[in-house]
Amino acid sequence: MSTAPLLSVVMPIYNEQEALPLTVERLRPILDGLGVTYEVVGVDDGSTDATPVLMQKIHQDWPEFRIVRFARNSGHQAALTAGIHRAFGDYVVSIDADLQDPPEKIPEMLELAREQGLDIVYGVRGDRGTDTFFKRHTAGAYYRLMRKLVGKRMPNQAGDYRLLSRAAVDALKAMPEHQPVYRLLVPWLGFPSGEVVYVREERVAGSTHYPLSKMVRLALDSVTNFSAAPLRLATWLGLFSFLVCIALALYTTVAYAIGSTVPGWSSLFIGMLFIGAVQLVCVGLLGEYVGRIYSAVQARPAYFVGYDSAEERDRYGTGE
Repeated sequence: MSTAPLLSVVMPIYNEQEALPLTVERLRPILDGLGVTYEVVGVDDGSTDATPVLMQKIHQDWPEFRIVRFARNSGHQAALTAGIHRAFGDYVVSIDADLQDPPEKIPEMLELAREQGLDIVYGVRGDRGTDTFFKRHTAGAYYRLMRKLVGKRMPNQAGDYRLLSRAAVDALKAMPEHQPVYRLLVPWLGFPSGEVVYVREERVAGSTHYPLSKMVRLALDSVTNFSAAPLRLATWLGLFSFLVCIALALYTTVAYAIGSTVPGWSSLFIGMLFIGAVQLVCVGLLGEYVGRIYSAVQARPAYFVGYDSAEERDRYGTGE
């Protein structure tokens, strides 16, 4: 862009034909009222419903709404990466399109960053009462585990709703992460940061795109991308199984010495199952790391951008 906007709002979008119009209706007055130049980068993660058509209509009515479209579905974190990397603004805010994170907090984030010279402002969920019992408790366990890995730099209950300065964005772009998990990567930077607390709302429309399987995958990616602790866990499991084997050998020797060598198929069976389970866990953990090494060696891009309305505008002009 010839003149970069002050603010970029990055919004990953996937099959949000019901929620997107409501999100735009609520977001646009907030951004127009800021009195600063801005853009909204809507990243279409290969939607298969009417979302691409809706985005095109929004772009025609709202010039600041920019479309980045993937050639295929690549996942939420990939869409977030594409939006952050392609954003032009001095400050970049990431927010989902389901209105669970209120856009009304964007002015507060921007004001806090500019007044205090912060590079990162986290949106922290002060109340998750709208989430299910299972979601609240699994999320709590996830953040407790991640804080042990990253340390107290990672705010509790901070998701992907955050503001980044241009310096923080440039630092993230320079990171050679193949599968970045920004909930851990951003706090790891250690840049000056602040927090804005908000109440998490219910999804405005449609159904969640983050089922249990994706939450488990996010947790696994978070751990294996950021720590070698699982490999050390495999070592401790191997040591523990070795001690159990010694104990079983001693038990067998004593039983033989006192003449009570009753056919002990049950203890043998349990011991074999235990050792086999530990071996499979260790091999599985090793496989996760080897798989990531394999992906890094392949160096395949995490996504392919098929269309960017900003590039089209720069190529053909605005038409005004």
